[in-house]
Amino acid sequence: MHSSKLALLVLFFLGRLTLGWQATANISGSVADTTGAPISGARIRLTRTDHSQDQEALSSNDGHFIFASVTPGPFQITVAAQGFAAKSSSGIIHSAEILNLPATVLDVATLNTDVQVTLSPAEITADQLKVEEKQRLLGLIPNYYISYAPQAAPLTSRQKFTLALKSTVDPFAFGVTAVIAGVQQWQNDFAGYGQGAQGYGKRYGASYADYFSGTMIGGAILPSIFKQDPRYFVKGSGTKRSRALYAMANAFIRKGDNGRWQPDYSDILGSFAAAGLSNLYYPARSRNGVGLTFENTAIGIGGTALGNIFEEFLSRKLTPSANQKSQSKP
Repeated sequence: MHSSKLALLVLFFLGRLTLGWQATANISGSVADTTGAPISGARIRLTRTDHSQDQEALSSNDGHFIFASVTPGPFQITVAAQGFAAKSSSGIIHSAEILNLPATVLDVATLNTDVQVTLSPAEITADQLKVEEKQRLLGLIPNYYISYAPQAAPLTSRQKFTLALKSTVDPFAFGVTAVIAGVQQWQNDFAGYGQGAQGYGKRYGASYADYFSGTMIGGAILPSIFKQDPRYFVKGSGTKRSRALYAMANAFIRKGDNGRWQPDYSDILGSFAAAGLSNLYYPARSRNGVGLTFENTAIGIGGTALGNIFEEFLSRKLTPSANQKSQSKP
């Protein structure tokens, strides 16, 4: 017995000599979530200042871990587990100390994900149309076919028909038609219609039919067939001369759905088609001949050019919704 004790004493002193006369210590602890449930398989890393004696351990099924034979001195404990935010703590372990750390509670990790939502061209155009459908000169006259975004997405066929129909059923269109029919009746235009309420009704119907057919054919049907955009795209920058030339040129050319400029088949052929269609309902002696149809088409193109110049230089100043949009930009 005496010899055994002597042997243990010798080993003890040899161990202290080997460790620089410092007894090692133990560090233990546990890992849990915010509900108090233990976290199994958490990775616990023990690091030292010089990283010469770093250690790692995994938490057991009950969330516990232990580091044995830890050299006294400063240390840092880092606990990490899948799905949880890592947490670190530090301290100092003394010689021969058995240090039981407080339970490390891990929070669920916050997932930072950048979500990029890409809208389809039709969805982009739908948003743009919502803005355009609010455009009214002086807050009264509809100005739907004007885009202040030169790179606006093209309209789908359905959107072209929707915009044309919205224009033709706008209360302002009915009001203007009523005025035109009244002036025609006063001047006894299209005398074959006669006078009185019946004559006024026929003039009103013919005037509205002109507007409806011209808008639907030139603003929806032909643009869908030729894949052209019926809107005027305001240039809005450059010299006055370049903008005026751009506006006048737009009476002869039209932006295609592919973004390229093309001859304006939609408006030019639409004018011919609408004039030809009017022969079905105007009095026989008031119907246009071929020569007059060409003349009216040329007048229509000239009117389009003048209208484009107005849109290029003045319409935005007279459109409250466009002004509010521009003033809201930083």
